[in-house]
Amino acid sequence: MIPLLKSTLTIMIPILFAASAGLFPALAGSLNIALEGLLLIGAFTSLAVFYFTGSLPLAIIAAAAAGAALSAVHVFASYKLKANNIIAGLAVNLFSAGLCAVLSNKIFNTRGVVSASYKTGSGLVFGFLLFSVLLLAVIWVVINKTSFGFRLRACDKNQEALESLGIKPQVYQIVSILFSGILCGIGGSFLSLNLGSFVPGMSAGKGWIALVIIFLGSRKPQGILLAAFAFGLAEAFSNHAQGMWEIPADLILAFPYFCTLIAMIIVSIARGKLKSGLIRHQ
Repeated sequence: MIPLLKSTLTIMIPILFAASAGLFPALAGSLNIALEGLLLIGAFTSLAVFYFTGSLPLAIIAAAAAGAALSAVHVFASYKLKANNIIAGLAVNLFSAGLCAVLSNKIFNTRGVVSASYKTGSGLVFGFLLFSVLLLAVIWVVINKTSFGFRLRACDKNQEALESLGIKPQVYQIVSILFSGILCGIGGSFLSLNLGSFVPGMSAGKGWIALVIIFLGSRKPQGILLAAFAFGLAEAFSNHAQGMWEIPADLILAFPYFCTLIAMIIVSIARGKLKSGLIRHQ
């Protein structure tokens, strides 16, 4: 039971950071689908900095800076060059994977696994987990109790009202995307620092899962926490279940994604029925 819980928490940490990162743009009406690439660049940067400095704090800060820099490219393409936000996000994901490969080849002379010859203990997991949970609590306060949060949500629901007050919705959308890059970079640093190595593609779809988590959690911090834990538990169970039953390993590994799909369907049906009931009531 304890190993299963530890695996669950380890799996959910980068997803929590990525979902927290994507929550602000989602509330601002500017969905950020570049979370996958931001996690990956954070993972590579933190491992590279730690490799040369041996400093965990510096590695995490560098990962956050790398995520912010890549998000700045996203912002420039979307808001300065007027590119489609979805296309720009996809481009960031592709660019991140290619950039990591090129930098890895130039710096470490390999496009494969890069190891820092370092293995962290449970302290790193606990530290990142505590930070991610406290972060969600702070995000809840910011969204629900501050003028910034009210204006951020108005960017999606009533931009005209903001503009009538002389407030530019784009400013809030840009800030949310940049902040998204910082949080994703930190989440990516956990992936490589916890493993002690950078593996190409080690984000492994966690950025995409984070987008699903945001909407399964009804775009609320507490909902995101529960949804991320549920996915982490499903994936941890699938990892532990391999070899226990005479079921193909690929099918077992697909279990958490199958659960996510079923959860999306159930939530969509429930919300549709709730909306229909409210309309009939009115």
